[in-house]
Amino acid sequence: MQQPYDLPLDQLYSYKPERTAPRDFKEFWKESLAELAEEEAEPKLERFDYPADGVSVYWLTYRSIGGALIKGWYAVPDGNGPHPAIVKYHGYNASYDGDVHDIVNWALHGYAAFGMLVRGQNGSEDTSGSPHGHVPGWMTKGILDPKTYYYRWVYLDAVRALEVVSGFAEVDEKRIGVIGASQGGGLAIAVSALSDIPKAAVSEYPYLSNFQRAIDTAIEQPYLEINSFFRRNSSPDIERKAMNTLAYFDIMNLAESVKAPVLMSIGLVDTITPPSTVFAAYNHLNTEKDLKVYRYFGHEFIPSFQMEKLAFLKKQLK
Repeated sequence: MQQPYDLPLDQLYSYKPERTAPRDFKEFWKESLAELAEEEAEPKLERFDYPADGVSVYWLTYRSIGGALIKGWYAVPDGNGPHPAIVKYHGYNASYDGDVHDIVNWALHGYAAFGMLVRGQNGSEDTSGSPHGHVPGWMTKGILDPKTYYYRWVYLDAVRALEVVSGFAEVDEKRIGVIGASQGGGLAIAVSALSDIPKAAVSEYPYLSNFQRAIDTAIEQPYLEINSFFRRNSSPDIERKAMNTLAYFDIMNLAESVKAPVLMSIGLVDTITPPSTVFAAYNHLNTEKDLKVYRYFGHEFIPSFQMEKLAFLKKQLK
């Protein structure tokens, strides 16, 4: 592929589209968080015999919005706490065996670590209904109303994950960071806007940003699920309602509320999360921030970024 396929790098650094947040944006999220608070978390830990020394590993479950049972692996370093903590969010339909080995690896680095399994995608219960049809996948489930949209439930599940982990005795509630790539990177930004718990956020090629640009530019799924929905539902009114809903969940609109330091990454040949959509979110951040750009990488594991991530989290949380 010719590089770059999106805007030239000098234009990306200045790409800052107008926010599309609806007038009741803040009230919508205030009410949503209040609804979450009414649901008891009821966290439960089940010990798991993982073949590694120096860590204790558990299967963690808790209740979230709509009574859904959210699950994931939780690992804690042996020794006296309280420990700094990491909450990890996985990519779109991209968690294998719950990422247990990655979660254990974070514990071996000295962090209490939890990997939330996104509802419906891997292991966690999905109680969100859809009052209308949608195309395969989750991007258009409930998309005609922000209160029924799938990602409203997911964002609140992700906030609840932070609340649960911060309540554990072995965790230092003042040293909790969030990490994730793609969908997980978007969730890391979203929860950092919706909660004061995160003290650091690592967001690798974040998804769920600058939706209008994304559906016009992305070459590969899953943004294109939205395009497919509009192909099957050609009414301009349906497109208007759907785009209005997406505005509530666009991390470009949430970015200005993030207070924690942020480390972000993007590859310039990323055909899943177009670079311009990542810069849109990054350029709206008003906190301490850094964006690492990799010209020859796409939507993939970027080896050199891993050292950057480890150093950033060590500085912010240790």
